[in-house]
Amino acid sequence: MRLLKSILLLLAVANLASCISRKEITYFHESEAALDSLRLYYLNQPERNQLKIKANDQLNIIVTSTEIEAAVPFNLPVANTGGIIEGGMRPTGVPQLQSYLVDREGTINFPVLGSIKVVAMTRIELARYLQEKLEKYIKDPIVNVRLANFQISVLGEVTRPGTFSVADEYMSLPKALGLAGDLTIYGKRDNVLVMREEEDGIKKVYLDLTNNEIVNSPYYYLQQNDVVYVEPNGPQRQSASYNRNASIYISIASVLVSLAVLISR
Repeated sequence: MRLLKSILLLLAVANLASCISRKEITYFHESEAALDSLRLYYLNQPERNQLKIKANDQLNIIVTSTEIEAAVPFNLPVANTGGIIEGGMRPTGVPQLQSYLVDREGTINFPVLGSIKVVAMTRIELARYLQEKLEKYIKDPIVNVRLANFQISVLGEVTRPGTFSVADEYMSLPKALGLAGDLTIYGKRDNVLVMREEEDGIKKVYLDLTNNEIVNSPYYYLQQNDVVYVEPNGPQRQSASYNRNASIYISIASVLVSLAVLISR
């Protein structure tokens, strides 16, 4: 009987030790007192910065005008991703717009205009620059610039880790985690790592998803080629170090304990 009471006591202690507070698993945490009130919360958010063009970026640049034929020389040709139909010359596949690759010096080679320094410009700044230059050649030019290789990687304790291509340049950290299926219950929410390639090297920043002030961080909105890593929490790290046969040993031990209890009766 004493053995049974000891086992029940150990189970109760283990259950209490496994309890996790609400603050450890919720995002944008508010105090319990605040949640009990009927107030609305507005998060002060700084103006979103435009993405800066970096070396190795791929840019889609489309030039249009009221004079359609005059704009043709300022656009790259459209390539087909497929092949040629056997016995004929008709191409197959989906037409794909070719892109400009920003070289290590931060320049692109634009038709007629030649080499142009584009690194550190925003899309809007580059479009305005090209529009001013093209006014000498075509009437009322319209320039559209788009980043073709905006990708982010989300790794660690998320449901679907991987690399994702993004069409919208305003990619927030929560939205990126949503693409990866959100954090698992084992993900550490108060220490999410964001790694970013900058001119002086790779910068690592740790963000707290449980804190409302995260929206004020310059890393809240991700940039091209950012890497997000969700660290496993303490219990998950400990479980990774357990013997793979631990569950079998525990089952055997529980059977032996049950038999001991029956014999002691």
